[in-house]
Amino acid sequence: MSSSETGPAEGAVAAVAPQLRELRRRAALTLEAAARAAGLSPAHLSRLETGQRQPSLPMLLALARVYGTTVAELLGETAADRDAVVRAADMEPTAAGGWTYYRAGAPGRGMQALRVQVPHGSQGDVVRVHPGEEWLHVLRGRLRLRLGDSEHRLTAGDSAHFDSMTPHRIAAQDPDGVELLFVHTLLQSPTAALCLGPTPGETP
Repeated sequence: MSSSETGPAEGAVAAVAPQLRELRRRAALTLEAAARAAGLSPAHLSRLETGQRQPSLPMLLALARVYGTTVAELLGETAADRDAVVRAADMEPTAAGGWTYYRAGAPGRGMQALRVQVPHGSQGDVVRVHPGEEWLHVLRGRLRLRLGDSEHRLTAGDSAHFDSMTPHRIAAQDPDGVELLFVHTLLQSPTAALCLGPTPGETP
C-alpha cells in the first residue's frame, strides 16, 4: 500500500499524535514520567507526540491507562451517542467454549462489563495472564478461583478483585454452573478472549 492509500485504521492511528501531548499535560505528567509509566523511552514518546512515529495498539493501551482515558478517546471517538443504560432485553448472548456472555456495558469504555454463565467443569491447564484488572461477583452457584498459588471458593454474594498479571483460572463447582458479573479493564480483548471455556475431556 502506498503512503497515499492510508486505510481508515491507519488514519485513525496517525490522528493520535496531536492529542498525546495534550492528554499528557492534562494528566499533569512530564514527558519522562509518562514514558516511564507507559514502559517507553522519553525519546520514543516525544516522537509519538510529534507524529514522527505511529504507536502500536499495546502502546495506545499503555498510554490510555497512564492518562486515565480510553483508546477510543485517543482515536477521536466520543461517548456522546452511547446509552448509559443497558436493558436486560437488549443483552445479546455470545457463546464461546461452552460459556455464555452478555455484554452489560457500552463498547469502547475503559472497562468491559459482562454477565457470564460458566458451565460446570474446568478450564483445564489454561491459565490466563495479561495486563489489566478483573473484578467478578458471584450471582448464583459456587465458583473455584485459582490466583497464583492460592485457591478460593466463592459463593453467591462473594466478589474478587485482582491484577490480571496474576496467573488465574476459574471453574464452576455446581452441575448447573455459575453466573457472574465480570468487569475487565483490557480494552482490546474480544468477549470470547476474556475467559476460556472448559477444555473438552477435563473434569473439575
